[in-house]
Amino acid sequence: MKKINIGGVPEHFNLAWYLTLKERAYEKEGINLRWKDYPGGTGAMCKALRNKKIDIAVILTEGIIKDIIAGNPAKIIQTYVQSPLIWGIHVAAEATYNTIEDLEGTKAAISRYGSGSHLMAYINAENNGWDTDNLGFEVINNLEGAIDGLNKGKGDYFMWEHFTTKPLVDQGIFKRVADCPTPWPCFVIAVRSELLEEDEETVKTVLNIINEMTAKFKDLPNIDERIAARYEQQLEDVQKWLSLTEWSQEIIDEKTIHKVQDKLLSLDIIPEKWNYKDLTHKII
Repeated sequence: MKKINIGGVPEHFNLAWYLTLKERAYEKEGINLRWKDYPGGTGAMCKALRNKKIDIAVILTEGIIKDIIAGNPAKIIQTYVQSPLIWGIHVAAEATYNTIEDLEGTKAAISRYGSGSHLMAYINAENNGWDTDNLGFEVINNLEGAIDGLNKGKGDYFMWEHFTTKPLVDQGIFKRVADCPTPWPCFVIAVRSELLEEDEETVKTVLNIINEMTAKFKDLPNIDERIAARYEQQLEDVQKWLSLTEWSQEIIDEKTIHKVQDKLLSLDIIPEKWNYKDLTHKII
């Protein structure tokens, strides 16, 4: 058995991985695939890839591009979710902020520096014509940290995936003042370069299995009800999310890689642009 460690956020996007593991699809191919949830998101997974705690990450596009340029020895091998991520912009339920305009000059609560919640705060600021040099941040680690922190005044707003946080809005814990979609496909699959050099064939097998599942995911019987039950979401919210979400079975294209880097460079998040082939690896 070849042991492979993989990480991702504990959200509905990754149910396809859970289903393939439940079917023992990897075991049947001689692969012991071990999944680890990362509630801390992209920043936590980048660290885990660097420390060899995981071999593969299902990770935000902009976050892993930034971290590879910053020295993470990994490559993007495929787009996982083609559609944008819809980031909800949330404040504490009792906060006096009611519109996106109210948040200019306030502090963003972020999971960690280099995370999606950190990078998207810049993109949201730029979208709204704010001075990105004046952004302030409070590190709160994850969604649980935001629930605790925002209601204690640790940070003023928190950006996290719209549908994951919808139950917290419904419960009156958060108030959502706006949404901010990513300007590119949201999730990619990244692999440690060392594993690609040593055993690309195993990585290819993992990809084949998950791609077969994501290609049919929306057509699985009662998938909306299964997601709603597992992630404690309203059925109508799940159905809306499914209608907006498109998975991919293809390598990320060069145009997207350049678009993400152009944006990160313009916001001084990366010091330089890299060539497409230095950020990606095509599994043959």
